[in-house]
Amino acid sequence: MIGVAVVFGLNGLAVASWFARVPAARDVLGLSAGALGLVLLCLSVGATLALLTAGEITHRLGARRAVCVATGGVAAGLVIAGFAIGAWPSAVAAGAGLFVLGYGSGICNVAMNVEAAAVERAAGRTVMPRFHAAWSLGTVTGAGLAAPAAWLGLPVTVHLTGIALIALAGTLVAASGFRHGGAPSGRGGSGVLKAWREPRTLLIGVLVMVLAFTEGTANDWLALAFVDGHAFSQAAGAAVFGLFVTTMTCGRALGTFALDRWGRVPVLFATMVLAIGGALLVVLGEPVPAIAGVALWGLGTSLGFPVGMSAAADDASHASARVSVVSVIGYTAFLAGPPVVGLLGDQTGILRALLVVPVLLVPALALVPVLRSGAAAPEEARTR
Repeated sequence: MIGVAVVFGLNGLAVASWFARVPAARDVLGLSAGALGLVLLCLSVGATLALLTAGEITHRLGARRAVCVATGGVAAGLVIAGFAIGAWPSAVAAGAGLFVLGYGSGICNVAMNVEAAAVERAAGRTVMPRFHAAWSLGTVTGAGLAAPAAWLGLPVTVHLTGIALIALAGTLVAASGFRHGGAPSGRGGSGVLKAWREPRTLLIGVLVMVLAFTEGTANDWLALAFVDGHAFSQAAGAAVFGLFVTTMTCGRALGTFALDRWGRVPVLFATMVLAIGGALLVVLGEPVPAIAGVALWGLGTSLGFPVGMSAAADDASHASARVSVVSVIGYTAFLAGPPVVGLLGDQTGILRALLVVPVLLVPALALVPVLRSGAAAPEEARTR
C-alpha cells in the first residue's frame, strides 16, 4: 500500500512542478492566453492518446512495469519542456515535451489506479481517495518547491530536470512493491471495447470528465488568473495554486471517513456544490474572498476523480478496461480545457473565463446517482 501511495505522490510532484511554472513559461515564450492554451493542449493530447491503449498496456505488462515505463516518459517530457523554456526557448519544443509528459502520465494514471483499486478491494474499505490524497500531497510539494524556485529565479531547466530525476528514481523503487492489479498476461483481451458499450461506465466517464475539467482548469489557469485578474505576483500566484492543492489533499485524506459513513452519492453531491461556490468566489470576489474560494474549490474537487475510479473498478475482472474507458472520457476535459479557457480568456480575461466551471458543474449534479449502480462499492457492500 505504501508503494502505491508513493507512486501517486511522485506523479503528482512531476505534474504540479510543470503547472506551477506556467506563468514563467508564458512570459519566457511571449505567449497570449490563446497560444498558451494551445501549448498546454499538447499535454492533454498526449495523455488522451495514451489512455486509448493504457488498459491494454496495463493488462499485458502488469501495473508495475506499466508504471515504470510510463514514468520514464514523464521524466523525459519534463526535461524536454524544461530545456524548451529555460535553456533554448521554443514553444514548439515545449509542446513536444508536454506531449511526452502527457503520454507517460496517461499510461501511469490507468496503471496506478488499477493497482490502487485492487488494494482497495483487498482491504475491504474505502482507501482510493487516500491514494489520490498522496497524489495531491505530491502536487502540494511540487507547488511548494516551485514558489521559492520562482522567487529565487531558479532556471526552469534546472528545476524541472531535478524533479524528473527524483520522480523516476523514486517510482522505480516504490513500484517494486506492487502486488495486485494488472498482472502480466499475454492471453486474452483486456475487454476495453466491451466496456465502451456499457451505459454505467460511460455515464461515470461523463461525470468524471466534468470533475476533471473542474480540477484541470484550476491546475492550468488558477495561478495565472490570480496574477492577471487579481494583480498577484508570480510567486503569490504559485502560492495560491499551492493552497488549492493543499485543500484538495485534505479533502481526499479525510473524505474516506465521509464516504464510508454516508456513501458515494451524498458526499460527492455535497463536494460538487462546494466547488461551484468556490469557483464563483474566485471569479466574482475581491482578493481575500477569492482566496477563500480557492480553498472551497480544492475541497469540492477532491473526491470526484478517485470516487469515479473506484466506481469504475467495482468489478475486479473488468477493472483495467473500465478504468481505461473512464480515464479516456475524463481526460477529454484536459484535452478541451486549455484551449477553451484560453480562447475565452482572450475575450474576457482568464479570471472571467473560469466561470465555465460552475456552468458545467451544475447540470453534472444530475449524474451523481450513477455511482451507486452496478457492482457494490466497498462501503455499500458492508451494509447489505
